[in-house]
Amino acid sequence: MSEKPISRFPVPDLIDLPDDIRERILAVQEKSGFVPNVFLVLAHRPDEFRAFFAYHDALMEKESGLTKGEREMIVVATSGLNQCIYCVVAHGAILRLREKSPHLADQIATNYLKAEITPRQKAMLDFAVKVSLDSHELNNSDFEEMRQHGFSDEDIWDTGAVSAFFSLSNRMADLTSMRPNAEFYLLGRVPKK
Repeated sequence: MSEKPISRFPVPDLIDLPDDIRERILAVQEKSGFVPNVFLVLAHRPDEFRAFFAYHDALMEKESGLTKGEREMIVVATSGLNQCIYCVVAHGAILRLREKSPHLADQIATNYLKAEITPRQKAMLDFAVKVSLDSHELNNSDFEEMRQHGFSDEDIWDTGAVSAFFSLSNRMADLTSMRPNAEFYLLGRVPKK
């Protein structure tokens, strides 16, 4: 039985990619031990690949009032509500690693309102979900609620930007029928030996 394709669009061979993209993919493979399918699928369009990952890195890798784990919480909560299996599985794995919790990602993906998170994190996810699903309804009270939980205006921007960016990512994953790598399912669930 053949393995299902990782995308409904053509996936280029690494050898055929521009040098900068091939080098980035190989660096990710060296660090993680595998190539996340998102890199291969989006490499179908090199200019868009570069733009996507430049914005991803600007949001997810910088120093911020949000921890890297909290940013992953935003991705997992909004991706769950957007029904994006790729992002829930892939970023759920990253969240498990960042927070050192084998259960938190599943809780957040299923129903963040019942997850074992702080009131501050719940307020953050409430805001992120509203940006993802009902941004046209944002009003001053949403921003004030975030401020009451200690978020700065920069933190509020980051929360909304991560949510909005991953709404795009969720839709691209659905458009391409992107399949999560098998490796993601076990990452962070069992202790390393």
